Amino acid sequence: MSRGEGSRAVVAGAAGFVGTALVADLREQGYDVVTVGRAASGPSHVSWGDAAGLDRAIDGAAVVINLAGKNVSCRYTARNRREILHSRTATTSAIARSIAASVSPPPVWINASTATIYRHAMDRPMTESAGEIGTGFSVDVATAWERAFFQPALPQTRRVALRMAIVLGDGSALAPLLGLSRVGLGGRQYDGRWWAPRSKRLAGAFHEYRPTHGRQMFSWVHLDDVLAIVRRSIADDAVSGPINVAAPRPVDNAELMATVRRVVRMPVGVPLRRWMIELGAIGMRTESELLLKSRWVVPETLTALGYTFRHAELEGAVRAVVEGRS
Repeated sequence: MSRGEGSRAVVAGAAGFVGTALVADLREQGYDVVTVGRAASGPSHVSWGDAAGLDRAIDGAAVVINLAGKNVSCRYTARNRREILHSRTATTSAIARSIAASVSPPPVWINASTATIYRHAMDRPMTESAGEIGTGFSVDVATAWERAFFQPALPQTRRVALRMAIVLGDGSALAPLLGLSRVGLGGRQYDGRWWAPRSKRLAGAFHEYRPTHGRQMFSWVHLDDVLAIVRRSIADDAVSGPINVAAPRPVDNAELMATVRRVVRMPVGVPLRRWMIELGAIGMRTESELLLKSRWVVPETLTALGYTFRHAELEGAVRAVVEGRS
């Protein structure tokens, strides 16, 4: 019998590339999966506006997994900032309410979070025990998200917050880096000075200049490991609280781009300056922070629990994505 045979798993935010893979993985384990999203689309789907339906799905479930949240790869306008925050905190609070109302609460609830909760770090890696929480819009979203997750009293439900680094997989943030590298623009990315409206600066939604010289750190994790860590989180009662979901060997930006160039067999990599990155970000409707913030995060808790990463080295992980293999 599969581990989840006959058990119900509730997955919110299942439409993204992580969510799609997770639903398929849970079904392969034998779970009956109920998805939660913005609009009902079948008997195994509940919409966020259907509070009674959400209650029924969660009551008696074996696990609840929430990945819901507006994609942060967008321009940080005031409207988008509100949606990014609300889409995370409101959905998390709705699940907490349903769990609190359950006759048979789920034994484990796994919620997405982000490694961006930590400060821009060039001096040392950030761990769960000694990492320093940063400042700015993205950090404010992350802390509000985790507060909505951990604050409610749910004594019968173990909670795990996945502080995920950049996830590598088909359809991930790796795609634009592969594209740049294939046309010879895969050099390191340099920070620099750039203008921003005062309102955006006050909201902490602008990446302030730091002289990283293209050595900002890049923490990452392969999709295969995200799925395996979710499986471990369901099965192991020792997994609890916030955990860093990041491969054990992060790299700096220069090594990241050199690795991508090797994989796509492009010997030339023209460096990108801040003004080029900003113009590209405007064209792609995203923000430069996603490339320029130094994310140096290591998996202290997972390492202590003896978790073995399937993809511990960046080059193997990138090759696996490019070649379409696990």
